[in-house]
Order: sequence, then structure tokens, then C-alpha cells
Amino acid sequence: MYPNLRVLSRVLPATLGCLGIAACSTPAMRTNASRAAIEVASIQHPHEETAQWWFRSGAAAAAANASSRAQAKNVIVFVGDGMSIATISAARILDGQRKGGSGEENRLAFETFPAGALIRTYETDQQTPDSAGTMTAIMSGIKTRAGVIGIDQAATRGDCASGRGHEVVTALELAAQAGLSTGVVTTTRITHATPAATYGHLPERDWEYDMAIPQRERDAGCVDFARQLVEFPFGGGINVALGGGRTGFMPAEQRDPEYPGLPGKRLDGRDLLAEWQQKDGAAYVWNAQQLAAIDPARTRHLLGLFEPEHMNYENERAQDPAGEPSLAEMTRMALSVLRKNPDGYFLMVEGGRIDHGHHAGNAYRALNETIEFARAVQVANEMTAADDTLILVTADHSHTLTFAGYPARGNPILGKVRGSSGEGLPSGDLARDATGLPYATLAYANGPGYAGASDRQPEGAKQYPHEATAFSAARKGRPNLAEVDTEHPDHEQEATMPLGAETHGGDDVAAFARGPGSAAVRGSMEQNALFHVIAQSNDAIRTQLCKLGACNADGVPVDAPEMGKARQARFKRRADARVKKGSRAEPWWRGKVDSDPTFSRLAGGSTR
Repeated sequence: MYPNLRVLSRVLPATLGCLGIAACSTPAMRTNASRAAIEVASIQHPHEETAQWWFRSGAAAAAANASSRAQAKNVIVFVGDGMSIATISAARILDGQRKGGSGEENRLAFETFPAGALIRTYETDQQTPDSAGTMTAIMSGIKTRAGVIGIDQAATRGDCASGRGHEVVTALELAAQAGLSTGVVTTTRITHATPAATYGHLPERDWEYDMAIPQRERDAGCVDFARQLVEFPFGGGINVALGGGRTGFMPAEQRDPEYPGLPGKRLDGRDLLAEWQQKDGAAYVWNAQQLAAIDPARTRHLLGLFEPEHMNYENERAQDPAGEPSLAEMTRMALSVLRKNPDGYFLMVEGGRIDHGHHAGNAYRALNETIEFARAVQVANEMTAADDTLILVTADHSHTLTFAGYPARGNPILGKVRGSSGEGLPSGDLARDATGLPYATLAYANGPGYAGASDRQPEGAKQYPHEATAFSAARKGRPNLAEVDTEHPDHEQEATMPLGAETHGGDDVAAFARGPGSAAVRGSMEQNALFHVIAQSNDAIRTQLCKLGACNADGVPVDAPEMGKARQARFKRRADARVKKGSRAEPWWRGKVDSDPTFSRLAGGSTR
């Protein structure tokens, strides 16, 4: 498949150059006052967009926004999956009302951060995006198409061969190469789109374990995300990975420890959980008690997989048979392990089930998950200092949740509107629509909460879970909510259009930031520019990009780094380490040409 594989022994010594060695000159990043503006080519959208154009334009936007040079030792990126601006507003009020206030004046933890911006989330091929393309943009500085992860827009979704040579380099990979500790925390499967985009590269987001990849694509060399996580090649491996998705790491003959009726999903016979535990200073846990017993001082590599699939919603967590940690608890443990590194760390934390609550048409779960997400942000805020840690909070995309009517101040956010039906004086009576029926403050533009009968529930108000595959038109119009408890955790908000699952929204999301570099988060920004805020604020990541040839004369990364060079740098550092130990009797790469799968990927040539 790779005709040039055997010539690597001749060309690698010449191509490695100065990658990864201290003698290479890395330009110091100049201050805003002394550096030139980054020129970006004027193109015709969308057909002239390329990975290189996206990277350079994002770099220019972040550099133009920065008020001064920033030096963040640590970077924490929080992603509220599907956390639309309406979601933030409603969750803020619900949180405040639970605390005994009217709610509107409340603030979630990240809303106190000094910097903020609106983020444009569209992908190269979709106006309303998915999590795969959007998280790839945040992690790599390059916008891409829907459904692909860690791959640029030139690839075809689901085609393994088309993705080869189009991998993008992520912030987590750069951080690991630079010697920072790295971590990924989520409430979804650890191989789901958002977490996978920090470490993985595939042209199909659903290829989470080997059984999910068609045989033809496996034969073409595509490796599932579970394997990519365990075999992560940079910096000795990811240091912390906490979330769900346990069975994707287990062979088919192995049974789940919590649910013995569930087998593993791997057909290759690999026990990735056992392989993880072979790492230096490694620990694997699968319940809250085991996680609490971890000694961060003695743990270098921590894997926690607390469910076979996604983790439980926060409101259901207490009923978990084995005990499951909260997002805030996982964040605290991750930081406790990572902060031992004197050089710093990079951590991504996802509140992934915000999105799932919305897809289910259930605002209660979506808002409750958002509140827990904010608690996790508060943990990070308390455990770090604003003078050396950049915390960036954003969402990958929006949802169709609406916040409407004229409810009176303090009206229960999940309740029916009491106030005014127009712009008149508010009252304590139920507001009514033009047909005389009461309505709730929150609703969805589409989804399973549609009033018509489905193949799962009769006409009228719907209850979670509602996994409908067919609907009938509503014969009686809107449901009469007068006797419906719209504040019940299982109530599904009304949806205007029937769909089995509510969709994402294409509107802007918000970003909040504090710490070094946060001043660049302002105005209206393209989503991929957030990567450049990180890269320009963290010297370790920026320096690594410069070593890969991505920086201009001012020390600003403006050219998309090549994955081939990143992998070569990894091998060069390994070779240097062997030379220091006096263990190398012949060129380090000779034995790798035929045996190392990373070399097979590397041999595909220059990648962007």
C-alpha cells in the first residue's frame, strides 16, 4: 500500500532536520506592538477554502484580538456539548431558583469570567454543524466537514483512504509533544466525537471500536478511536482519560464488571484495559469508589470508564448500581493528577450529556447537566490561578431550545407562563395562546415532544424516554398543559415539528475565558480561532508548532503543521533519549520500518 515505505531508511535522516532538538532556533513571539499584521488571502467562499486558509485566518483573528503577549502555563478547555445561549440562560435561572432566588440575577461559574465572545459554528459543508467537525476546529484551528474527526475537509466521510494525508494536528497532541501532561474528561463515551477530536483521526465519527468499522476500511488501515486513545503516540501517552464507553475497550469474550450480561465489543481480541495498565504508573478504575481511592501522587496514567456506554445523567447518577462520579469529581481528580507536572498541562472537559438531553426534547436533563458542567468549571477555577492558567469555556454547537412568552420575574423556568400574553402588565394568571390554551416558557423547534401520536406514546404531552420512529399529525392541536406538570424531570417540552430526535441549531454559541490569553476572546469569532487563542497563549504549544515549521518571523503559528513532521519529531526524541542512554548500536529507525504501525501511517507522506 505504501510504495515508498522502504526508502524511509534513506530519506529520514535528511528530513528529520532539527525537529524536537534544543539546538533548533524557535523565534520568540513578539508583542502586538512590534509584530506585523498577518495577511490572509481573499478567497471565494466556500469552494476556495482549504485547511491552510482556515489555519492562517484563525491565527490572524486571534493575533488581532490579543491585547498583549500571554504566557499560560496550563490550559483547560471546557466544552458544553450543545450548550446554546438559551440553554445557558435557562440553566442560570434554574440554578438560581434552586438556591431560593428569582433566578434571573444568578450567574453560573463561567459567567463571572472577564472575557467573552460569540462563536460561529458552521462547518465547511453544513450550516448547522455536528460535534465532530466543530470540535476538530476547536482542537486544530482548521474548520472541516461534518462527521469527520481530526481530518480536514478534503477527505470523504467514511472513506479510510481519503483521510490518509489529511490528518490535522491537535492542541492535545502538541501539548504532549511539548512535555505537558494531558487529560480528557467527559460524561459521554470517551471515544465519542468531542473527546475523540482531542486525540483521534478518522473520516467517520462512529468508528469508536473495531467492530464499528467496516471490514473494507479496517483492511485499508483505519484504527478505531479506542485503540488510538490507548496507543496515543506522543509524550508517553495521555495521562488522564475519564468517561464512559467501557465495552469498546473489551474483547467480545469478556463481560462487563457492572452489567455481566453485556459483552465487550472488540473483535480483534485486544484487551485495551489490560494494555493501559501496562503503562508506567498506570491505574484503571470503573466506579466512583475506585476513583476516590486513587493516589494522584503515585499515578501517571489514569483511565476511568464508568459505564459501558455514556455515563448516567446527573439526576440519575445516584441510582447507578456501582456508583458513578460526577463531572465535577472527575475534573478534580484529573487536575490532581495533571498538576504534578512542573511544565504544565492541557485538559479538555466535556459536559456531553447536555446535548443528549436536548436531543431527547427534555429540557430538565439538559439544564441539570449544564448546572453540573458549571460546577466542574468552578472546581477548575478554585484549583488553579488566573495568572498562569487559561480556562476557556464554550460549546461546540447550539440546539433549538426556545425561551419565549412573557413570564413574570421569578416564574419557574420549567413551568407554564404566568404573566402576560402580550406586553401588558404581568399577572399571576396563566398566559394563554390564541386558542385559549396555556403554554410553557421553554419549547423546542422540533423533536419528540410534538403533540401528535407516535408509535410509542398517544397524542398529547410526551414523557421521557420517548424513542419514537413515526408520528401522526396532531388531530386535536396543541396539548392542554393546564393539568400537566411541566416541571417534572421526565416532561418533554412541546416541539413544533415532529422528529424522533431534536436537532442541533445553527446559531452562534458563547465563549467565556479567564487567565493569560483570555483577552483575545472577544467580539464575533470563527470557531477555529479558539485553537489559535490557545496556541498563542501557551509557549509550550506555540514552540512546538514553531519546531514543526508553522511559525512566521514574529513567532506566530500561521501555517498548518504537518502530521508527518509531528510523528517524525516523536521518533527523533525517542532516538535522542536512546543515544543519551548509550543503547543505540544502529540507526533507531531501521527496525521500525516494517514493524511499527505509526511508521506505516507516517509513510503516507506530508499531511495537513
